[in-house]
Amino acid sequence: MTASADGSRELEEDIERVLDVLAGRRISILTGAGVSTDSGIPDYRGTGAPVRSPMTFQTFIADPRARQRYWAGSHLGWQRFASAAPNPGHRALAELESRGIVNGIVTQNVDGLHLRAGSRRVVDLHGSLDRVRCLTCGQSFDRGSIAERMGAANPWLAEPGALELNPDGDVSVEHVDEMVVPDCTVCGGVLKPEVVFFGEFVPTEKYTEARALVRSSDAFLIAGSSLVVNSGIRLLDQAIKKRVPVVIINRGQTKGDARATLKIEAGTSEILTALRDRLAG
Repeated sequence: MTASADGSRELEEDIERVLDVLAGRRISILTGAGVSTDSGIPDYRGTGAPVRSPMTFQTFIADPRARQRYWAGSHLGWQRFASAAPNPGHRALAELESRGIVNGIVTQNVDGLHLRAGSRRVVDLHGSLDRVRCLTCGQSFDRGSIAERMGAANPWLAEPGALELNPDGDVSVEHVDEMVVPDCTVCGGVLKPEVVFFGEFVPTEKYTEARALVRSSDAFLIAGSSLVVNSGIRLLDQAIKKRVPVVIINRGQTKGDARATLKIEAGTSEILTALRDRLAG
């Protein structure tokens, strides 16, 4: 038997194992960066992911030059990030929701791809890059309008170059001294994308909504998350407390493997697409 045939057989066996656990149940979903890798957005912690030091909230607030560096990279990354398209895994989850099999999606991603794929009930635990908020007066802005201002004030940002996109929509930029950072047009305050930085807490209302999804389901499916972030572990705790089966689909070890009903070492797009095709049968 060829290596390809072996791989197909293993995938089929994985799908059957997931179906045995999830069939006939109403499922709540938690997704992480691994769901978006097939859309060209790299994973923070997947196999081969580079070691990086993401911006912390404390540094962003305290260091004006750090804000220059962040906004330069974030602007360049946003242009590529915003052009990413939903992949088959995103579309499969949207269809499972439309059929009433999935009651909603909690995502740790900030890319907005679940909504663009057609999912309706999406809890973005860590926010979304398509909005920007003033930390002083609270005014919210569309990211596109901020991008236009940044491009006009910093034409050098349009210069072509080889840039490596990071999972949060940022890229590495070395020379930022000439960067003009946008401020709030209402009060002149500091602007920040509406995402949860390292060192910040998930908003209480977001976690409450996510917890409600898990509590109203008959099974919990974790796709593409290593569960390193506490928000994911807290939802796993809720599922375990409710005594519903937990399925994890992820390439690489997760912090929830020992507690899961079933762990599948696989990419998410193939498994989620198969679930869409078979759970609706």
